[in-house]
Amino acid sequence: MPAKLATRAPAKVNLTLRVLGRRADGYHELDSLVAFAGVGDELSLMPGEAGGLQLSGPFAEGLSTGPDNLVLKAERILREEIAGLRSGRFHLIKRLPVASGIGGGSADAAAALRLLARLNKLPLSHPALLAAAGRIGADVPVCLEARARVMRGIGEQLGPPLRLPRLFALLVNPGIAVETAPVFRALGLQAGQGHAGGVEAFKANDPSPATSASLIAALAAAGNDLEAPARAVAPVVSEVLSVLSALPGCRLARMSGSGATCFALFDDCRASAAAAKLLAHGRPDWWGKPTVLK
Repeated sequence: MPAKLATRAPAKVNLTLRVLGRRADGYHELDSLVAFAGVGDELSLMPGEAGGLQLSGPFAEGLSTGPDNLVLKAERILREEIAGLRSGRFHLIKRLPVASGIGGGSADAAAALRLLARLNKLPLSHPALLAAAGRIGADVPVCLEARARVMRGIGEQLGPPLRLPRLFALLVNPGIAVETAPVFRALGLQAGQGHAGGVEAFKANDPSPATSASLIAALAAAGNDLEAPARAVAPVVSEVLSVLSALPGCRLARMSGSGATCFALFDDCRASAAAAKLLAHGRPDWWGKPTVLK
């Protein structure tokens, strides 16, 4: 009997996010420094079994096991790219909040592509995998290898992998799902309109900062252009950022993606763990996880 295959689907964190403008086709052009966390979902594949998806985990309730689930969508699209694709039955342990700005669904889809690539002996650089990732969603290509990069365009332009210093972080979600489309609508750009945006933390040829302190300083000079519209759509984002900024040792607090998950950065793992305990005491209804971003 074939052995079960398994992989992690780590949370994607937008350390910076600049909106460059809105294209004539309605899509927004972005420039984002992306890192990946030590926390995430878990996906396994039992080869040869009848297809489908089993769900479990703290955030599985309410998720579909039908064809609209991104894991099964990834399988379907890759099958369109590769005739005779071998597959099986998936089991997703959903540990990340849904619609939370940390790419949980995209990470799950990318994890499905990785497992199918392993089963079918395909390298992650295979053109069919890259084509499938782009067809599934804008964040899936960067999640395929789950390595820190600068992501541009609508997610299809990926810079080389970056060796960032480790960042000790606390991820926090207030339990409010925030859909991406309303946040972009609140930004208010018309088709063909540019956007001044914030300062880029990294340019294509810049060397990566050598220390965590220098990286945090560079991040502080940039920002997330979706933070203001997300605050308007979900005012709790302002509360989360205020609470994080007030935690002892917090060096930087910022929203990831289109929200509502935010992150705080600290000097070391002891400080982030202590902050997580304080947060759990003061906001027991919020999801919070100390982790490392890299």
